Amino acid sequence: MNTVISASLLSADVLNLGRELEKISSAGCGHVHFDVMDGVFVNNISFGIPMLKGIRKGTSLPVDVHLMITSPEKYIPAFIEAGADMISFHTEAASDPAAVLEMIRAGGAKAGLAVKPATPLERVLPYAEKADFILQMTVEPGFGGQAFIPATLDRVRTIKQHMTETGLSALIQVDGGINGETAPAAVKAGADILVAGSYLFHAPDMAAAVKKLQGEC
Repeated sequence: MNTVISASLLSADVLNLGRELEKISSAGCGHVHFDVMDGVFVNNISFGIPMLKGIRKGTSLPVDVHLMITSPEKYIPAFIEAGADMISFHTEAASDPAAVLEMIRAGGAKAGLAVKPATPLERVLPYAEKADFILQMTVEPGFGGQAFIPATLDRVRTIKQHMTETGLSALIQVDGGINGETAPAAVKAGADILVAGSYLFHAPDMAAAVKKLQGEC
């Protein structure tokens, strides 16, 4: 499959979201990435359910919701109702990741398990068979515009190897510091979905930036 580009709205112009959503679609992005932060699990606060409802009305692209919150199981039904097509949550924030994955799938969304750069993968891989995708953070979650952590590429390779050896089909998503220089290494390591924010929204030509991330120019 071609590498899917998920455009992170953390870097978008929130005063002109309708226009930004149109630009994301016309540039060839495959997903809209919607980060949710509660100020507890990470030291920042971002978007919530009311904004998600507006985003859902403004795009036909799949909306990829990344929950950086405590007790994610409390809010998953509301995010699905608001229009999430994909939901990832952090293994570090859930006492029963398998149950949360099943809850997301039962609601009709694709289920993803996210993991910080330093969390042992042993806390993630046992649940891979219940996940549609694994989100490996390539920066510490909480803020956009951070520099890519090269050591996370070994983790992507390990996840990819696990998928191959077990015959599982979960995709691998990476998020953090993705740009024209880091994207090829991430894809080579096994990433299927690249989340990019500032690189896309600060580019003079977003469509060209998308092609660059996909290795087409």
